[in-house]
Amino acid sequence: MKKYVCEFIGTAVLVLFGCGVAAIGKDVVGTLEIALAFGLSIVAMAYVIGNISGCHVNPAVSLAMLIDKRIDFKDFCGYVIAQILGAFCGATLLYFIITNNLLLDVTYNGLGANGFEALSANGITMGGAFLVEFLLTLVFVFTVLGVTADESKSSVAGIVIGLTLTFVHIMGIPLTGTSVNPARSLAPAVLMGGEALSQVWLFIVAPLVGAAVAALLFKLVKSEKKS
Repeated sequence: MKKYVCEFIGTAVLVLFGCGVAAIGKDVVGTLEIALAFGLSIVAMAYVIGNISGCHVNPAVSLAMLIDKRIDFKDFCGYVIAQILGAFCGATLLYFIITNNLLLDVTYNGLGANGFEALSANGITMGGAFLVEFLLTLVFVFTVLGVTADESKSSVAGIVIGLTLTFVHIMGIPLTGTSVNPARSLAPAVLMGGEALSQVWLFIVAPLVGAAVAALLFKLVKSEKKS
């Protein structure tokens, strides 16, 4: 149960601070600051809960760990449920922070929801958004699998993962807002409703497909290394 609680807490922190900087700082902060908020959230949580749950805080990462046989199906289900609940906790806290501020408007500031076409800063198409989320997730999850597979890298794993999440956000924020995490996308979209909710399927499917491909690619790399 402790690992599920940790996944809940870690995902709540990621959504509250990552999406929080994007929403509260709209028109004030830039891409780099938002990317760092997501990346530093992961760094912080990795060194707090990493030795308990592995600090997945992302259903896509958990799916890759399942495929790589590092967790079983029961833990996968428990992790994903905890992550989704944590994401809703973080998004709800953010919602109340914004709605209790006289200078902020949740309709305008949003909750850091992802989107394409009209909801994208650069008007990326649905197909383009799917490709972007697939590739960004593949790179991120592939890195997570690699750096956590070697015990000798455990002391720096949190930093490497956090920095990787940061650089995929730097590219993805102007395009889709960067998901690479179905739980992080689902909660803000549900609370915002409307077009954000109608588009959220892409930010669930594309990261999961990217994670699955990353896991299969990592298996191939591992087998090549052994031979």
